[in-house]
Amino acid sequence: MVKLNWESLNESSPYGLISSEERPLTCWFTTDYGVNYAVEFKADDLLPIPEIYQFVIVNINHQKSPRDVKLRQTILNLVYGFFNQCDAVLLYLCETGDDKQSQRSRLFESWFRSSPRQTDFEYLSANIRDEENIMNYVALITRTDNPNLGLIKVEFDEAVKLFTGKPQ
Repeated sequence: MVKLNWESLNESSPYGLISSEERPLTCWFTTDYGVNYAVEFKADDLLPIPEIYQFVIVNINHQKSPRDVKLRQTILNLVYGFFNQCDAVLLYLCETGDDKQSQRSRLFESWFRSSPRQTDFEYLSANIRDEENIMNYVALITRTDNPNLGLIKVEFDEAVKLFTGKPQ
């Protein structure tokens, strides 16, 4: 089970993180622009991989968020804190309710790919059109030293093929 060190994360996060004892992998914070976010790492079983978690970022008050360097740094800090465990796997699915999933995907990927630690991680992504013709964007992230990296890549590829209707 992944554990987050909230004290350490707060020391290195530009925005103050409020964690929950009831939900140990969840936190909240407010940006300088008054946008309230909840971030959660939820155990997931979409792929048959141990220690896989879905990464959830929610704009609670649905306020527009301008380009905010401190938001980027806070999110990346949370991701890095999550990956203190080398076997962990992070699954990022972009929310589709407002038709802005492609923007979310591009933003998150640009944050991640421009980070100084990007070479420490394997970043796999896919675009999957669902039965309602909605494009879904998904990314899987794990450390490059994850001992299960080969299996993780195979399982991700198989899942993408399954969801795109192209099984082997």
